[in-house]
Amino acid sequence: MPLREESPRRDVPVVPPFPSFEPTKVQELQPASANIFEEADGSDGAQTDGAGELGHAVAQIGGVYILAENARGLVIVDMHAAAERVLYERLKKAMDESRMAVQPLLIPLVVRVTPLQYAAFEEHVEELGKLGLDATGADQQAVVLRSIPAMLSDTPVPELEALLREVLDDLHQYDQSEAIEVLRNRILSTMACHSAFRANRRLSIPEMNQLLRDMEKTERADQCNHGRPTWTALSMEELDRLFMRGR
Repeated sequence: MPLREESPRRDVPVVPPFPSFEPTKVQELQPASANIFEEADGSDGAQTDGAGELGHAVAQIGGVYILAENARGLVIVDMHAAAERVLYERLKKAMDESRMAVQPLLIPLVVRVTPLQYAAFEEHVEELGKLGLDATGADQQAVVLRSIPAMLSDTPVPELEALLREVLDDLHQYDQSEAIEVLRNRILSTMACHSAFRANRRLSIPEMNQLLRDMEKTERADQCNHGRPTWTALSMEELDRLFMRGR
């Protein structure tokens, strides 16, 4: 149904506009199935020669941790926390440079929302579009998501639903004393959190190595968006002490 024009409600503050730009259809920039951990030159990460500080992946443990070997010893990476930071920084860079590519959904996703979430959607539909979330209202209880940022194209449907609801919550709870950039970054962090590798997702060795390389090129890659560490390391000396070698 068409959006109604009405005066701003007191319970949903009006958010100042995000920096103006037009999201670009993904077909103009990249293939429809975008892999956020794919090198710009098309590499799938299989080549691990010249690995940096985080070394070469050797295994995945419990569907949660990546084990890697570098010149000093063992590296342990929390794959969700690491992927979240990488994706967040890429989303932020794309928005800063006004080149957020979008991916139309093959089947539009109907997301049930609360009355407050729907009110936030009506007030901020343009801001959602600038974030790459193209949506329309279905009724007073649902929003139809029609496109998403291309970097989120592998996100499962339940995570997309949760992502949209949480973004609407962020917009509804926005404090006008808060800088618009802070709000934007919080929403991008929400998007990254819901779209990063989840627990129990099995990765191939090339996928794990690509994540390690991406981490090495990402600012603040030692912490996720919530401040948790993304990796730790044990030197060969520390491993020897654990097993009392040389005593």
